[in-house]
Amino acid sequence: MKNKMLMITAIVVMSINAIAMAAPKPSDPERQTPWDLYVDSKEAYDLKMKLGDKALFIDVREPAEIMFTGFTDVVDVNIPFMFVNIKKWHPKKPVLLMEKNPDFARDIEKALIKKGLSKNDAVLIMCRSGGTRGAPAANMLFDKGFKKVYVVTDGFEGGVVKEGDKKGWRLKNGWKNSGLPWSYKLNKEKMYYKSSF
Repeated sequence: MKNKMLMITAIVVMSINAIAMAAPKPSDPERQTPWDLYVDSKEAYDLKMKLGDKALFIDVREPAEIMFTGFTDVVDVNIPFMFVNIKKWHPKKPVLLMEKNPDFARDIEKALIKKGLSKNDAVLIMCRSGGTRGAPAANMLFDKGFKKVYVVTDGFEGGVVKEGDKKGWRLKNGWKNSGLPWSYKLNKEKMYYKSSF
């Protein structure tokens, strides 16, 4: 009976920890994934610290974007999900067109192999704000056989402030605004330009 109570207590504690380590499922279907594995930036940091080399943490932003907005050396590698096409203008927005990286999934597989991991291991994906590239990047991996892909729901820069003198600035949540380690110094060993990809 005592062993049974200890086992029940352990299951309850593990369940509470699992719930505490999960950002809410995004309401926008475009920000959802088949795995329903969502973490905010602080949870992503904690998960990476817990799993260490047993997880692959990827920054999916374009290298030029990272250069101007900052980087965290906690990530294992930068593999952009999309690139800016400087020869095409977006048909609906006043910006240059972004196009999917055709080698995205293949490059992630190579990064996993380089770390001695497989598609069964945890992959964490972080973009700028947590949704416009994070979930679509994760969803691309679903059809490629990846088993455990987490999306950092508040991204590197976080959300936009809606009111006040800082209106429009990305100061709401996100890696940069959560007291987590980052800087404007890039780690060239982790940036996408490397010939190893």
